[in-house]
Amino acid sequence: MTSDDVADALAAMGPRLRAAREQRGVTLTGVGCATGISPSTLSRIETGRRKPTLEVLLQLSKEYGVSLDELAGTAPAPAAGPRATAPLSFGDDKAVLPLTRYVGGLHAHKHVLPALEEPPARPRQVSHDGYEWLCVLYGRLRLALGDQDLVLAAGDVAEFDTRTPHGVVNAGSGGPVEYLIMFGPQGERPRLRTPQAVGRGNRQPHRARAGREAHP
Repeated sequence: MTSDDVADALAAMGPRLRAAREQRGVTLTGVGCATGISPSTLSRIETGRRKPTLEVLLQLSKEYGVSLDELAGTAPAPAAGPRATAPLSFGDDKAVLPLTRYVGGLHAHKHVLPALEEPPARPRQVSHDGYEWLCVLYGRLRLALGDQDLVLAAGDVAEFDTRTPHGVVNAGSGGPVEYLIMFGPQGERPRLRTPQAVGRGNRQPHRARAGREAHP
């Protein structure tokens, strides 16, 4: 392995560590309490601003239940043949389906929240470095973004700086809600390259933005 290969592997570990933590359904604070590593250090590692030491990688590998080969991207490839990726389930019945291999930069996953029997409470908010783009595919999603509350329907899009406190919950009891999330490191975000053609009768997606600096 060349020095460039080592640098690439270390650069890709941040997104893989974040993906492994999200798949476990735990926060930076929770991991910090379990490992003794400060949440700020974990955040810097996940966003690539700090290289993890071997000791830290061993702790996180054990905490997340993944091998060092998986974190380094050197795990053997799966056997050939068609195989669906199984959704990851969490205690609140939320399912998450990874859509990328988390090799660095932007990565995406699909979330499914179950139907509710009662009106939801305002979701718990979290904040961390990064930038997020969210698109609702089905149902209605309540997005608590700082001091704002947005209800997004199918086709609606929201993008925001994840240093802004945020949280989501199913906005109604009519059925489940499905949405896509694309997440990138701080300063990296999707870029619109083609102009939108606005035709008569075409429904343009609702777009909500928020950042650390200001809230619309």
